[in-house]
Amino acid sequence: MTDDTALRADAQRNRERIVTAAEEVFLKRGANVNLDEVAKHAGVGVATLYRRFPTREDLLAATYSARFVTFAETSRARDKDLDPLSALRLYLEELVRYSNVYRGLAASLGTVLQVGTPGCIATNEEGTRLLQRAQKAGVVRSDISFNDVVCVAIAVSLATEKCNDAQARITHLVGVFIDGIGNTSR
Repeated sequence: MTDDTALRADAQRNRERIVTAAEEVFLKRGANVNLDEVAKHAGVGVATLYRRFPTREDLLAATYSARFVTFAETSRARDKDLDPLSALRLYLEELVRYSNVYRGLAASLGTVLQVGTPGCIATNEEGTRLLQRAQKAGVVRSDISFNDVVCVAIAVSLATEKCNDAQARITHLVGVFIDGIGNTSR
C-alpha cells in the first residue's frame, strides 16, 4: 500500500524541480527548447514533465507566474500616479519587456496568458482593469478589447526581440498603438 501523503509530497517536489529547471533552461536557451532537455535538467522523466505540464504553455506560465504577479502588483501600485492612458501605455510597454525575458516566449504569450496561473490571472485582470479605466475616461475607443492589447504586445515583442536598442523601439511601437486606439471623437 502506498502512502498518499508521501506521493503528493513527491509529486510536489517533482513539480518544483521541473519549474526550477525550466526557468534555468528557458533563460539560457529560450522558450522553444526541447522539453526533453528540461526533463533531463530536472532529473525527471519526460512523462513526469508532461503529467505535471501537458503543454509548453502550461510550463511557461508556471515559470512566469511569480513574475506576472509582481508585474500586476507593480502596475496597480503606481495607478494613482498616472492618468488612465499613461497607465495603459506603461502596462503595455512592461508586458512586452516581460515577454522578452525568455527568447521565443512572445509567439506563445497569448496562449500562456490563458493558462490560469495566479500570475496569468493577475496580469489579465490588471490589463483589463486599465483598459476599462481608459475607456471610461474616454481616452481609448470602446471597441478595443484586452485581447487586442495582448495581440499588440505579441507583435511588439516579436518585432523587438532581437533589436539592439529594444527599449527605445518598444516605447516607440507602443506609442504608435496607443495613439491609434485613442478616442478621437471626444
